[in-house]
Amino acid sequence: MNPNIIKAAIGGGVATGVALVAAPLIVGAMGFTASGISAGSVAAKMMSAAAIANGGGVAAGSIVAVLQSIDTVLQLSYDPHWTPILESLYD
Repeated sequence: MNPNIIKAAIGGGVATGVALVAAPLIVGAMGFTASGISAGSVAAKMMSAAAIANGGGVAAGSIVAVLQSIDTVLQLSYDPHWTPILESLYD
């Protein structure tokens, strides 16, 4: 088998693993949480800008709505025994 193909497959696997671990941390650090958007966070500023641009509400399917959904799904997918530990990473 071609060594370049093997290297590409390994690199792709590592990149996927990093993305899966980093995604909830990044989204949570921005202020998107399963219980809502944290006051004073980047997420709150994004939500404010989106609401102003949309005449008072955040449009379904907007980046703010999608990021909120992503964090909610990721939070709910964790084992409940680990939730307090994982939530402490976002503080």
